Amino acid sequence: MVPYVAPTEDMRFVLEHVIGLSRLQSLPGFEDWGSDTLQAVLEEAGKLATNVLSPINAVGDRQHARITQPGMVELPEGFKAAYDQYRDGGWNALPFDPDYGGQGLPWSVAFAVQEMWQGSNMSFGLCPMLNQGAVELLQEHGSDAQKKMYLENLISGVWTGTMNLTEPQAGSDLATVRTVATPDPSAGEGAFRVKGQKIYITFGEHDLAENIIHMVLARTPDAPEGTKGISLFIVPKFLVNEDGSLGARNDVQCVSLESKMGINASPTCTMMYGDESDGAIGYLIGNEREGLKLMFTMMNNARLAVGLQGVAIAQRAYGQAVEHAKDRVQSKHVAKPKEGSVRIIEHADVRRMLLLMRSQIEAGRALTYYAAYCLDIAKRHPDRSEQAKAQAMVDLLTPIVKTWGTDLGCDVSSLGVQVHGGMGYVEEAGASQTFRDARIAPIYEGTNGIQANDLVFRKVVRDGGQTMAHLISEVRDTAQELESASDPRLQSIRPRLVEACDALDEATKWVLEHKDAPDRLAAGAYPYLNLAATVAGGWMSARSALAALGDAVPESFRVAKIATARFYAQHYLPKARSHVPAVTEGWDATLELTEEAF
Repeated sequence: MVPYVAPTEDMRFVLEHVIGLSRLQSLPGFEDWGSDTLQAVLEEAGKLATNVLSPINAVGDRQHARITQPGMVELPEGFKAAYDQYRDGGWNALPFDPDYGGQGLPWSVAFAVQEMWQGSNMSFGLCPMLNQGAVELLQEHGSDAQKKMYLENLISGVWTGTMNLTEPQAGSDLATVRTVATPDPSAGEGAFRVKGQKIYITFGEHDLAENIIHMVLARTPDAPEGTKGISLFIVPKFLVNEDGSLGARNDVQCVSLESKMGINASPTCTMMYGDESDGAIGYLIGNEREGLKLMFTMMNNARLAVGLQGVAIAQRAYGQAVEHAKDRVQSKHVAKPKEGSVRIIEHADVRRMLLLMRSQIEAGRALTYYAAYCLDIAKRHPDRSEQAKAQAMVDLLTPIVKTWGTDLGCDVSSLGVQVHGGMGYVEEAGASQTFRDARIAPIYEGTNGIQANDLVFRKVVRDGGQTMAHLISEVRDTAQELESASDPRLQSIRPRLVEACDALDEATKWVLEHKDAPDRLAAGAYPYLNLAATVAGGWMSARSALAALGDAVPESFRVAKIATARFYAQHYLPKARSHVPAVTEGWDATLELTEEAF
């Protein structure tokens, strides 16, 4: 089985040359952040991912998380020790507020580190990913008392956090949430009794941390129906005393685990609140009936992280495929039929598949890190107007990153199985686990169809296409740079990037012109998102090729980066134009077919 090797060279290249360390250093609090520090962080994270997390990945897939006694979940062999190393190394604290024990690193750097956790062991990586969202939620919306009580231990990783939204009748439609929170002053100031059931709760129970802090959506007794009646509550596994020590066990427990297609070491829990009492004790975050709005802080953080997860699992699949292709000897070369059999990496079709994988991964990585860089600007830039513009770009890119990243995770891991041939279908090679693990990502944290609707209705239509127009303008600026590039190989990318950009511009104008026909827009939302992702990926691929022309870039890396960008332009950018009819005309047949005809 091929071990995971972190792509630190490309990670560093994106951060140093595509995003630019100087741009990060210009933000308050990042002035001392430099190349040497970046290299040290990536190298040390790579060691943990390769030497500690990757070796237990297959173990977790075989052993699964399991309930050992009522309400107690044990993770597979090696996971507790790995988490202890992760926590003690300070990795959980990277991007968070130093006032609560965080290290205050840029989100764009933290994303690179998180890619390693997800790529080396996706089941393990889900725990810090959800905890990260809980920290963001409390930092943004928690009271001073709540921050003081919970943040330090969540940031350190001594405690972990979860997100509790889904119920048996309330999946994507959270308007039907039935969990109830009733005020109970006898349980403490601002306390509620939370009673109900939540399902599909990732790391809702486990043995890695001493406490688990659940973020739970519920209704107060007099709340109206629909999403406007939902509030948000902190429900700890163990109640926390005023001095910060752990108190009594709360009435919240995992009653079952899902048996899944993949990510088997990650416990996907059914949680019961108040099953043995009047309710688990919880504490309101923010104001009543603002729960869904507040929860979106955590959800949007998770959506970017899941997009990154897709890139990460794709990278693992690519690494497995490359090693197999370099080792497997099979068939003669078509141009040298009189010679002996060759390694399959010498066959043109295998090289094509590997470049299909590589070109998407590198474009997806750059786009995801760029979204994280925009998040850094939104949080750190001294100019409020620049913060607002950056946040608008984060909002626009979030559904694109989530959808494109997770789709490419599935596509690339499927290609990885294909490169392995028959061995790819056999568990021993490890390629099939990668494929199985990747498949959940387009589903959770809002299915990719929901992300497409979010892009069209909430991001493009709502602001009249202004942020998308800004993105298109940025792509055109890069196309102009390609025209004057010193390397003629880059100049060949320009016409394809311009044509793809024109297609996105045309489709966006159509969307805005038909904003009063929501059924038509919804029918073409997914093709529109794929169009936007294809162009955004081409933009990042071109920016990477331009950055590779710099003197500090090694020649072998430069040659590979330019070839990969040209491949993306040749194989993917032409598809942009093909998405336009699906956006502007595809609604007709989609809506015409009657339900009985299906």
